[in-house]
Amino acid sequence: MIDIVEENSNMLLGTGEKPPAVRWLLLAIQHICAMFGATILVPIVVNTTAGADILSIPVALVSSGIGTLIYLICARNRSPVYLGSSFAFIDPMIAGYAIGGTGSVFTALMIVGIVYVIISLIIRVSGPSWINKLLPPVVVGPMIMVIGLSLAPTAIQEIGLDLAVIPWQNLVVAFISFLLTALVAVRGKGIIQVIPFLIGIIVGYIVAAALGMVDFTQALTANVIEIPKFYIPFMHYDLNFAAVLTIVPIALVTMVEHVGDHKVLSEIIGRDLIEDPGLQRTLLGDGIATFVAAFLGGPANTTYGENTSVVGMTRLASTYVIGLAAVVAILFAFSGHLTALLTAIPAPVLGGISVLLYGFICVNGLKILIHNQVDFNNTKNVVVAATMLVLGLGGATLSVVSGDLSLSISGMALAAIVGVILNLCIPEEKHE
Repeated sequence: MIDIVEENSNMLLGTGEKPPAVRWLLLAIQHICAMFGATILVPIVVNTTAGADILSIPVALVSSGIGTLIYLICARNRSPVYLGSSFAFIDPMIAGYAIGGTGSVFTALMIVGIVYVIISLIIRVSGPSWINKLLPPVVVGPMIMVIGLSLAPTAIQEIGLDLAVIPWQNLVVAFISFLLTALVAVRGKGIIQVIPFLIGIIVGYIVAAALGMVDFTQALTANVIEIPKFYIPFMHYDLNFAAVLTIVPIALVTMVEHVGDHKVLSEIIGRDLIEDPGLQRTLLGDGIATFVAAFLGGPANTTYGENTSVVGMTRLASTYVIGLAAVVAILFAFSGHLTALLTAIPAPVLGGISVLLYGFICVNGLKILIHNQVDFNNTKNVVVAATMLVLGLGGATLSVVSGDLSLSISGMALAAIVGVILNLCIPEEKHE
């Protein structure tokens, strides 16, 4: 157990000393490395799977940085948490794009932010205890499993394992990316263990380049400074509510993720963040950050467990370091050369690490069920979990059409809503 952090959350844990400026910068870079791989993967995966430019890597980085600064302000500079792009919304964003185009995706994500804000206001009045009743482990666990497993076909396609003839270069690059990511995750030490996906991307990228799979033309001709291509409502699109029911229900899952990450960080720094600054403030920050991200054309934000691990390993719970990392992430977004290099990452590199990444997401859902000792001898729990898995992975869709208005709910969003309803409505099993 790490010693209790100093009251202002900006001291070396257990020492009462402020770190030197150089160390602040180094720690900020570590936080950037921890979030970087996952944050840039979200727009890459969404665009590759949908076959269209829905999200932009630079905008995702800007959204991440601005969102983190908003969060720190809302949390009164009392919670050292970094916000990055959420994987939970990948599949819903792809489905939302198919339903109503890019405008419907960002409209729904802005509403997700508003839902967070509303929930934070409810918690301010009534307290947070009702969340556990609404979203118990038997609902949250299968929901996270659906998120990971529904993304699995994307990894297979990126590697090319769905093709009749697979290029040998694809297999080599994907295998090396996969193997190195796995080795770093299992055997890595210190900060290296926190960034296995970033390491996998870098090494896989180098191998792909050596095999002639990377076109550096754009990187060589890019401008030193380039303005990210923001996607602003009423300027580039009109509000479109067609994908609301497909995307917004996932907020139920990410809200639980938010609570879990803050509980873990509370144990690390020795102060209950659910009480101080309070869940109502942290959810408010997360909600406004997600709204602003979507307003700019970026993915929804979420708290990053990787950055929580960095706090534990570096023994520094500093909101100033987190804020500095956010500013550097924003500056990175304006680098034309960096953007071009990231855009040129070959699909097999992403496919190799995605095999692990999506599997990790699924197993995290399983860990929630095991950690909370969910009793599957209880038939009610079996009914809830089984129904959610089948609906979420089976591609179930419900559509409502009224005149020109068309609303559709599918996949994991449908699974989340049905799971909550079943858990609340099915009576507990009685034993003789």
